[in-house]
Amino acid sequence: MAELNNLIKQVGVGATEAGKPLQLLFAKVTGIDPLEVFVDQRFALDEDFLIVPESLTAYRVESEALPEPLVIRRGLEAGDDLILLRLQGGQQFLILDRVVSA
Repeated sequence: MAELNNLIKQVGVGATEAGKPLQLLFAKVTGIDPLEVFVDQRFALDEDFLIVPESLTAYRVESEALPEPLVIRRGLEAGDDLILLRLQGGQQFLILDRVVSA
């Protein structure tokens, strides 16, 4: 048990020393090709700084039996509101998900 406590303390000290812990931000998609988002009405990020999860990429299935492609997942679209996680150091931003209104 003491080893676990020491490990937890080390992780806490490392996170504090990192200087820039994780930060939750909100953004709006302003462009798709290339991908660009505007963060907290302060600054823009292009796709070089963004990590897009598979769940937010478009996936369509073509079939001769269907008149149009079947949309399994829609990708990001201009105007989408997003939740971002700024990774340590502030050079990479993980898109967690879209924000939807009820």
